[in-house]
Amino acid sequence: MAPAYPRGHGLLDGRVTLVTAAAGAGIGYATARRCAEEGAVVVLSDRHERRLAEAAEALAELTGVKPLAVPCDVTSEAQVVALFDAVVSAHGRLDVVVNNAGLGGTAELAGMADEQWHAVLDVTLNGTMRCTRAAVRLMIGQGSGVIVNNASVVGWRAQRGQAHYAAAKAGVMALTRCVAMEVAEHGIRVNAVAPSLAVHPFLARVTSEELLAELAAREAFGRSAEPWEVANVIVFLASDYASYMTGEVVSVSAQHP
Repeated sequence: MAPAYPRGHGLLDGRVTLVTAAAGAGIGYATARRCAEEGAVVVLSDRHERRLAEAAEALAELTGVKPLAVPCDVTSEAQVVALFDAVVSAHGRLDVVVNNAGLGGTAELAGMADEQWHAVLDVTLNGTMRCTRAAVRLMIGQGSGVIVNNASVVGWRAQRGQAHYAAAKAGVMALTRCVAMEVAEHGIRVNAVAPSLAVHPFLARVTSEELLAELAAREAFGRSAEPWEVANVIVFLASDYASYMTGEVVSVSAQHP
């Protein structure tokens, strides 16, 4: 049984925080909500414009403040540049970026088409790279900033049918570590979370009950994480409580190798 939903403690007061893939019911929206509840000035982004608008309205109802919502497909460099320009135009700066955009799927390598491989890698790894690159270019000029990337435990452990997704998430982990070393001198921190199983309505629709039950049984608590439990760790990494952490990949489960 999940614990009670936490109250905010002002951990991100006034910090302009961009969350990608923030529409829907998963980790992205949960993170945007938790950041807003911690006092952040939140910017939402997603490639699905209708769901993005709905997420912005839902957040406005909860917090009383309607966030800036900017459509963006992270596979497009032009759209990524436009997204970051829009944030700076609206708020003058950008303090926190949460790179949540990712694309999954199940296919064993022998039957996998090049298109399947490239689609997952382009959203999950290349998209994270594009947004991280845009963020550090901006944050170097500011002399500060925090980036939190969403990786996965499959970047560490093997799972059948997940070669493309696992390779992408392992790449996100390596990208996180390397960029952290490049930008530390500019006062920028770069970390990642590695969730295991965080069930939300969309995942439940596209995944069999049998597989979800099998994955939940592997967890130390015998259940999947709530998306907001992953979001809590993201908030921590974005906050001053993690001021001396950079280049780290934090497992949000008991499945660190």
